[in-house]
Amino acid sequence: MKKKKGIVMLLILLCIAIVLFPLFLLPGAEFEGSDGQGSDMVDELTDGNYEPWFEPVLERLLGGELPGEMETLFFCIQTGIGVGVLAYCFGYLVARKKYDDGEGAIGSKEKGIA
Repeated sequence: MKKKKGIVMLLILLCIAIVLFPLFLLPGAEFEGSDGQGSDMVDELTDGNYEPWFEPVLERLLGGELPGEMETLFFCIQTGIGVGVLAYCFGYLVARKKYDDGEGAIGSKEKGIA
């Protein structure tokens, strides 16, 4: 059990290091998302003549661009749904392993099924 705790602590420290090292190694760097970089690359490759194939549905319904707060809200909702699905799957796998009696059927000993 002690070995597992050591591995977990090492992994947590590694995660913290991955987050903090770029901040200290590149103090003046701009850490921006890939959306702007992708748009810049498309403009560079097409000389600014690119026209999107479709307009986002919500922008069409609202008649304009979606406010930044709403984009953040929808992103957080997506994240919450994704985390919920992952947590359910992991919980299912843990419970299946915990309650499996080793014969392939969960609870077959308790029900008298052999």
